[in-house]
Amino acid sequence: MPRREQFRCRFLFCLFSLAAGSLCLFAQQLRSPSTSANSSDNSGYVGNQACAKCHAQIYESYMRTAMANASGPATENLIAGEFTHKLSGVHYKIATENGKVVLTFDRPGDPFVHGEREFLYYIGQGRRGRTYLFSTDGFLFESPVNWYADRHLWDMAPAYGSSPTMPLNLPATTSCMHCHLSGVRAPLAGSDNLYPDPPFFFSGVTCERCHGPGAAHALNGTAPIVNPSKLSPTLRDQVCMQCHLEGNAAIERAGKHIYEFRPGDDLSSFVRYYVLTGNVPPGLRATSQFEALAESGCKKKSGDALTCTTCHDPHQSVSPENRAAYFRVECVSCHGEKFAAKHHKNQPDCTSCHMPVSQSSDVAHTQVTDHRIPRHSQSSAAAAAQPSSSAIPTLIPFLDTPDSSKDTRDLALAWQSIVNSGMTMAQPQTERLLQAALPDSPNDPALLSALAFAAQQRGNLAEAASLYQKTLVLDPDSLEAASNLAAIEANQGHFAEARKLWQSAFERAPAKSEIGMNLARLYCASRQFDDARSTLLRVLRFNPDLPPAKQFLSSLNSPTPSCSF
Repeated sequence: MPRREQFRCRFLFCLFSLAAGSLCLFAQQLRSPSTSANSSDNSGYVGNQACAKCHAQIYESYMRTAMANASGPATENLIAGEFTHKLSGVHYKIATENGKVVLTFDRPGDPFVHGEREFLYYIGQGRRGRTYLFSTDGFLFESPVNWYADRHLWDMAPAYGSSPTMPLNLPATTSCMHCHLSGVRAPLAGSDNLYPDPPFFFSGVTCERCHGPGAAHALNGTAPIVNPSKLSPTLRDQVCMQCHLEGNAAIERAGKHIYEFRPGDDLSSFVRYYVLTGNVPPGLRATSQFEALAESGCKKKSGDALTCTTCHDPHQSVSPENRAAYFRVECVSCHGEKFAAKHHKNQPDCTSCHMPVSQSSDVAHTQVTDHRIPRHSQSSAAAAAQPSSSAIPTLIPFLDTPDSSKDTRDLALAWQSIVNSGMTMAQPQTERLLQAALPDSPNDPALLSALAFAAQQRGNLAEAASLYQKTLVLDPDSLEAASNLAAIEANQGHFAEARKLWQSAFERAPAKSEIGMNLARLYCASRQFDDARSTLLRVLRFNPDLPPAKQFLSSLNSPTPSCSF
């Protein structure tokens, strides 16, 4: 995913971009206001051990699956290693020291890029790869380096292979943690990655992710529990969809969050997924199984009869040596023995031709199985055609529910997410959609903040300030609104107002370097050099390889402190 963009205002201070900056393998999101820390206490969840008492065989089998091992303590199954990233010149080493897993980093001659972080948890069971989480002052982050199983190597996190600097401030957001950890807790109000302790209740994907909270059922076995196979086809599929559908944009509904979804709920009440069609590049994303399956001839002909569990038993993993035979049985169950007897009878591995493995389009060193189930393994010329650089594709909801056409708010925010990802040519139509959504959602903070950002980009600062102020009345914890309103205030000489806004935002999000840089500029402009220095040191604690921060600090530490760098 692209790095967070920065935009300059007329003078010194920068806008805080709405573009998402996390490296999770999921779609970019424009978040609605954060709920309080107590709104997601996961009461009623008891973990896999409670299920083992009555379902021992299923429990034993499930605990060997990828889902059950999707996360855990960093000390489990660590593959130590080290490498030097050529473009940045940073040397990384991952090793166990005194019972802890430690990442050390060093660039010779750079005192800021020299240190270590303790890895606390791993994310990813290791079949494709694995990343790690660490904490800095209580804020949870993703590792700048990942283990890639396909290539058996350590390398930079996705999208940072060509970066000349070290990314140490990649927030571990709920949209990432939701699909790898269980019982994820809401971050503290106004923060993306400052979680209560512990940040989640269970490692891996627990039974309850598919069956719902199990506390009442575990007491005596008579209280109802969700069986996905007995849900309606739509609700059944959404149990898998919550983690195996990515889309080009995923927009949380107003006042809702994906981690609040429970099996049996309507997923579209929590999040809307959108996909680009038409003028889009070929290739499959790492987490696109559900989208791909929907394009397959098998799904189109079978309809609701075909679902993920038609071919995958979530309670067990198939060993590599049995995989070809296992999936052939699943194919034959639909296509029939007569067809199988004459169709490549000497090739028992149906998936080698009809579900080929290819390189992921969004995650380096990672392969993805083609769930489009093509009839021919070779892509057609049309599928391989590159998109036009001038034509704007179409963005549609993945699930076309009866009310999806009315969700102008969600579609507008989805387009804004696409624009922030780099498709800037769609900005005019995006702003028109944002304006069209406003009459139906006049008090939606995410919509108001996006409109304010658009107005600020085109120089209408009065309109932008008014919209940001309204956003902050509705959602006082909005980082985007506070930081960008502060930029307007500072550029108009209202330093006290700007300082108050930036101080609050930087306290809640010290890893968002542009906020700290703006605050340091403000202190420097007011000749508060000590405050500027301490702010820059705080920026560099979370983002030690940020060249402007190092240059600015050097200017302040000169015999004659200077605000120029």
